Amino acid sequence: MKFNSFVKSASNWVSATPKRSLDRAYKAALKIQEIEDKHFKGKKVSSNNADYGDSVITYFITEVQGYLQKINMGLTVFKTSQYFLNISNFQDSPDNKVSQRELQEQITEAGLIFDKLKFIDEVRVKYNLPEIRESTGQYLPMESGQKALSSQSIDLNKSHNYQSQNNANNQKLGLESATQKSGVLPRSFINTINKIKQEIDPQSGENEEQVLNKYRYSRYKTSLSIKFILLLIIVPLLTHQLTKTFILRPIVQQYLNQHEQVVFINRDLEEEAFQELQHYEESLRFKGMVGLIPKLNTEELETAIKEKAEEIKEESRANGIDSISNIFADLFSVIAFGVVIATSKKEIEVVKSFLDEILYGLSDPAKAFLIILFTDMFVGFHSPHGWEVILEGVSHHFGLPENQSFNFLFIATFPVILDTVLKYWIFRYLNRISPSAVATYKNMNE
Repeated sequence: MKFNSFVKSASNWVSATPKRSLDRAYKAALKIQEIEDKHFKGKKVSSNNADYGDSVITYFITEVQGYLQKINMGLTVFKTSQYFLNISNFQDSPDNKVSQRELQEQITEAGLIFDKLKFIDEVRVKYNLPEIRESTGQYLPMESGQKALSSQSIDLNKSHNYQSQNNANNQKLGLESATQKSGVLPRSFINTINKIKQEIDPQSGENEEQVLNKYRYSRYKTSLSIKFILLLIIVPLLTHQLTKTFILRPIVQQYLNQHEQVVFINRDLEEEAFQELQHYEESLRFKGMVGLIPKLNTEELETAIKEKAEEIKEESRANGIDSISNIFADLFSVIAFGVVIATSKKEIEVVKSFLDEILYGLSDPAKAFLIILFTDMFVGFHSPHGWEVILEGVSHHFGLPENQSFNFLFIATFPVILDTVLKYWIFRYLNRISPSAVATYKNMNE
């Protein structure tokens, strides 16, 4: 009873996903319109439509940018969930018979959706072009008489250009990024010298505008990187669950219903079912002998075993459906992940720079700690037990029979390859970038 209630609640929550996501996007559009009406006389948020200073304009542009991101995310979820729900409803109700009242409610709801989408599009169309303003400074360089893209522009091309200019300025000052080719001297030593040179040189000091631009870019890069990393995690998981629940599971279940003789998809599941049934029979006999339950005669025992066999059969068929669905759902997840990667080259560059700053910005003991933790977990003395658990989980996930020979071969080769790659990375890159971290690693490892 509780399970049915849970399934019904989950189904209602999934069915309300399009309306919930559209309402979220609609509220964000209303917030943008509220800013326009209160501060910009109902026009686009821009320095041309108000007499505010640069700081105020930048604040409002940042607010609008956040609301536009909420709108884009809400519309994406709305379109995706609406598409899969339409497919599911079509499969569940092929005759499409509805009453007059239900038809009128659907027409009214469709009208509300149309009005909300129309209003959202009217708000979004104003902000297709990036905001332009005059700016000077180290992190937004430009020639005389030209304009630079604002640090709070909505267009992502600004971030890419801004990052390129930032890298160019860092190279000009001798501040190389962590992924660039290393020189003869350690990068940390060169960076320290360059920072001291910059601080004692009166002409190289950053003014207030440059410091603000640097801070804005850093904040924007951090926000974009975290959102993109979450997107890389959420999109494959959401694709997996939606395709498995609304497309693959009904198809596989319909196929198995037409082939009643298919119960077990591999021999391991069949042996597990036989062992479970045998254990149940022995448990009944034992409990009857010790008086825990009334002693069953041959006919009653046969009936109880038959009911248990039917239960095991349904469980095995359900596990088979899940395993087959997982195979194709994972393929869709990989495709979705590849699409996000292929269409987000600029975001990947920003995330790469963000991760470089985090990784190479750690202290030497922290770097050594993470390396030791990684090596001991995946290539250490106790790692074979972990790899066995991982391989068993993968086999169970895809419904594949467990192959001990393959498991032993994998454990004997892959951790060795992983350990060799890690040692090469330490020798080739980390030893030049941060030799003190390598020394700390060796001391901790000994």
